[in-house]
Amino acid sequence: MTAAFSPEIIAQHQLTPAEYQKVVDILGRQPTYTELGIFAVMWSEHCSYKSSRVHLKKLPTRGKLVVQGPGENAGIIDIGGGYVIAFKIESHNHPSFIEPLQGAATGVGGILRDIFTMGARPIAVMDSLRFGRLEVGQVGQASACQPERSSASSTAARNRRIVSGVVAGIAHYGNCFGVPTVGGECIFEPCYDGNPLVNVFALGVCRKEDVFYAKAAGVGNPVIYVGARTGRDGIHGASMASAEFTEESKQKRPNVQVGDPFMEKLLLEACIEAMQTGAIVGIQDMGAAGLTCSTCEMGSRGEVGIEIELDRVPQRETGMTPYEIMLSESQERMLLVADKGREHEVFRVFKKWGLEAAEIGIVTDDGKLRVRHHGEIVAEIPNRELADEAPLYNRPYTVPPAGAHEHVPSVEANVQAALPALLAAPDICSKRWIWEQYDFQVRTNTLTIPEQTDAAIVRVKETGTSIAMSLDGNGRYTFLSPREGAQLAVAECCRNLSVVGALPVAATNCLNFGNPERPEIMGQLVEAIEGMSDACRFFDTPITGGNVSLYNETLGGGIYPTPVIGIVGLMKTAAPVTIPFKHAGRSVVLLGGAGTCDEVRFGGTQYAKEIEKQLWGLPPALDLLHEKRVQEAIREIVSAGLAESAHDLSDGGLAVALAECCFGAAEIGAQIDLDSDLRPEVLAFHEAPSRILISTAHPKQVAAIAEKHGVPSPVVGGTIENGMEIRQRGITLGSWDIAALRAAYEGALEAHVR
Repeated sequence: MTAAFSPEIIAQHQLTPAEYQKVVDILGRQPTYTELGIFAVMWSEHCSYKSSRVHLKKLPTRGKLVVQGPGENAGIIDIGGGYVIAFKIESHNHPSFIEPLQGAATGVGGILRDIFTMGARPIAVMDSLRFGRLEVGQVGQASACQPERSSASSTAARNRRIVSGVVAGIAHYGNCFGVPTVGGECIFEPCYDGNPLVNVFALGVCRKEDVFYAKAAGVGNPVIYVGARTGRDGIHGASMASAEFTEESKQKRPNVQVGDPFMEKLLLEACIEAMQTGAIVGIQDMGAAGLTCSTCEMGSRGEVGIEIELDRVPQRETGMTPYEIMLSESQERMLLVADKGREHEVFRVFKKWGLEAAEIGIVTDDGKLRVRHHGEIVAEIPNRELADEAPLYNRPYTVPPAGAHEHVPSVEANVQAALPALLAAPDICSKRWIWEQYDFQVRTNTLTIPEQTDAAIVRVKETGTSIAMSLDGNGRYTFLSPREGAQLAVAECCRNLSVVGALPVAATNCLNFGNPERPEIMGQLVEAIEGMSDACRFFDTPITGGNVSLYNETLGGGIYPTPVIGIVGLMKTAAPVTIPFKHAGRSVVLLGGAGTCDEVRFGGTQYAKEIEKQLWGLPPALDLLHEKRVQEAIREIVSAGLAESAHDLSDGGLAVALAECCFGAAEIGAQIDLDSDLRPEVLAFHEAPSRILISTAHPKQVAAIAEKHGVPSPVVGGTIENGMEIRQRGITLGSWDIAALRAAYEGALEAHVR
């Protein structure tokens, strides 16, 4: 009889006393040490979503195009012509803080395996990144949610090192694997000093009949391990990602996996070829919790058992214990179930690609995960209780008060000086230094260049259609009002797709929050989920899967609530509408109108952050019906070929969007004059949604379409040969040289990072 474990050992495994007692009740005895580790990782927040599952059920998950919703490695939608796309977003936040390069690299590797384990070939990657402050001067300001805890110089230096490492890791893995990284976003805030966010989105394509699922079936069928050998890297990676960081977190480097993108490329080709033999019944990658997760989840989904012998598991280190083998998160590994008698077909394929393949077990009829080592049973656990019946918590929460942060009266505004400063701000400035490290055109399907369009677009050659993709999230907005912040993220993501002419059809999300055991943090999570649910229902973009990353806190200081949404849209393959103005003498139309913004709704803007150094009030107000009408109008305008350029208004508002439209190869400028009662800085920089700048040679036809949709479309000015000027009722608010603005915009990030 196994002895009970001490409270210290149980706590080290991040199990509560009640959870440990539930383990004992399930087993009818004390667990072995290996079983304790297995329960710890499978019941971790990272794997079980025990704090969020009850609320995730509120999200819409069904739609006319949805083939597979949440519950599999990736969501799948039908794109027509017999083809489907698989897509998902995942986080690798904690590993990227501890070991930035490998943490980010293996985040890319993991999401790619989620795609090709479904039978789809990855064709695009995007990333949503959040980092701490890069400048010593900035670090002197305490975050609204995280106090200062270290010297300004050391914090800035560490953050710059994390940025460089994360970007290098994404570039290394994606470039070597041969998948284009086609876009994303990158934001800098004090609250991410101790907890950077690395969210990675991937998308793949396959024929509908070639989709595979992670479900074991067929009693007596062999269970086959393929890919890299198992090592000691990544042990307890899932449980590490389910806890706050402490002073000892730097000692967790061994918990970060080490990736090999070249082996992953071989694994992709071998898996897809093996799937085509018809010999494979089910397949799952060994991601979080490694061999433990893949065995028990495949068994649970198929309502069967799986028995494995650890002596047969390929290992790259000697003397590994059953505990280490089961919990290792070594990369580039997959688990297959094959038809009995056809194992040789699978082995032949993997031998051809120079990869190991070993039969390590069989499918059984008792519904249990049974693990043997040297013939001795070291773990025997019911699959369903382990994988699908983890503890479920409806944690107490308090709804955060909206607009609780009061505004300190600001000084007189200077629009002329503010615009160059905003264009050079880390959030807004060109991210060329990042995306030039990525191969965004490999495989020749990418139709867009980063920062030239509001959404990334890749074509699917076999169908004559293209997939538009966008990622969005705004932690400041969500901090001020979690419900509204989440809705604004969905709206902007859909708007980005609509601006290039794509119809938004489905979504995936990554919910990054602090410690859910704190009622105020749990309240942020609940409000954000409900806000996202309402918006996704309204725009008919069901959530097909995603990720929840909690405990993003260091020494008690949490991140902003940061829900990130990734939405895909469908369109016919065509030359995309881009952001820059193309010719002088065109009308500039502000589709959606100038918008309204009171003082309370101005406090979450980039102007408030960078110029006034404050955060207050509420995020911009969103009218969902008006937003939908604007999006319908711009899609029709683009489809009719009436938009020579188009760009939505978001961070930095009208002035920043106008400047970005002037940064084309020809540096065509613009002169606009707005009829508005708003204060000059509010008019220039407020971030009210549902607005799009269009340059067109056909303003009357644009106006007719806008009127049909009930949307204002004032002509606010025109494009000119050079220079940029903004007026308010004839009074000049600012006049700028485009080359000077562009220099501030394009050189800022590299200067910040280096």
